[in-house]
Amino acid sequence: MEQYKQEFIEFMVESDVLKFGEFTLKSGRKSPFFMNAGAYVTGTQLRRLGQYYAKAIHDQYGLDFDVLFGPAYKGIPLGVATTMAISELYDRDIRYCSNRKEVKDHGDTGILLGSKLKDGDRIVMIEDVTTSGKSIEETFPIIQAQANVEIKGLIVSLNRMEIGKGGEKSALDEIKDLYGFETGAIVSMAEVVEYLYNRPCNGKLIIDDTIKSAIDAYYDTYGVK
Repeated sequence: MEQYKQEFIEFMVESDVLKFGEFTLKSGRKSPFFMNAGAYVTGTQLRRLGQYYAKAIHDQYGLDFDVLFGPAYKGIPLGVATTMAISELYDRDIRYCSNRKEVKDHGDTGILLGSKLKDGDRIVMIEDVTTSGKSIEETFPIIQAQANVEIKGLIVSLNRMEIGKGGEKSALDEIKDLYGFETGAIVSMAEVVEYLYNRPCNGKLIIDDTIKSAIDAYYDTYGVK
């Protein structure tokens, strides 16, 4: 596993973003783990997060694209932090763009924040985590309505590796099949479990045999077959 992935897994735990225990998800599923990207709240955390995203985008999509698009609302700081990190790490100036939830009719008008989109733009989309694909469903037509663009792919921080709405494939695979662009993540839950199982993090054992058994049972029910 790449060094930055190992560091990112530890970073999620240290930032209290990835937790293990018993959680009821919005879907009603009882999950032994929970991710809350809203727990990244400091400048240092956002700077590091942007760097991990930048490295994953570089590895999976390269840097031959023009715009990083972050759907409102969580995608906005992710897009800003990551474009800054790409500039810092790779000396490549990527434009950032996000959508508004409501169209603004005065001043900086329109549905977009940041860069305008123009014909020929190559776009990578960025999100925290995808469980149902709802935000992509909402923003994909907005992007298409702005200009004739190419979406190269979607990057999320964590691939939960659960079956999506269709009940057969993961949410990321459903998005890939439905919209025709690639999907990827900084890390998958399989990588998280592989790295943290029986390995202390900050002096604490995060995934012991009990948590590992609960995760295995969860994926027996909700994992992609």
